[in-house]
Amino acid sequence: MTPQPAAATSSGPSGITDLVRLLAELEPQLEPGFYCFTSIPQGQPSPAHALMTFQETEGTTLILQLEQATAEHIETGFICRKITLLVPSSLEAVGMMAAIAQTLKEAAIPCNVVAGYHHDHLFVAPDHAEAALDALRALQRQAKRQAAT
Repeated sequence: MTPQPAAATSSGPSGITDLVRLLAELEPQLEPGFYCFTSIPQGQPSPAHALMTFQETEGTTLILQLEQATAEHIETGFICRKITLLVPSSLEAVGMMAAIAQTLKEAAIPCNVVAGYHHDHLFVAPDHAEAALDALRALQRQAKRQAAT
């Protein structure tokens, strides 16, 4: 049996958990600009403007705006565009990312996902951004039809 923590003290939104509703309200939005994934050695300070930092054994993974990384001479690694899913998804939702991954797989679009507290964010190569939006919007339309029945 997994121990359960005391009652949550967060006053933040709980988000949507129903899969059909999540997909029907997906609302993918392509953010302006370009981003990059990179890594810096453990112990090296992360830039204050990093969109994301994540500690791994091999180093600290960063997501940075490409313009900022270039200006600061930070190695850029994977260059991408960011698609934000405006649906307020719950961190406890089941199946949304699986449905998105399947949809993008069928369109042969590689994707890196970051789950934020309020929204999920998809990072795709710049030449796949519009096709990813089209595929996600088609998934949303399909879910809307399913929700209406």
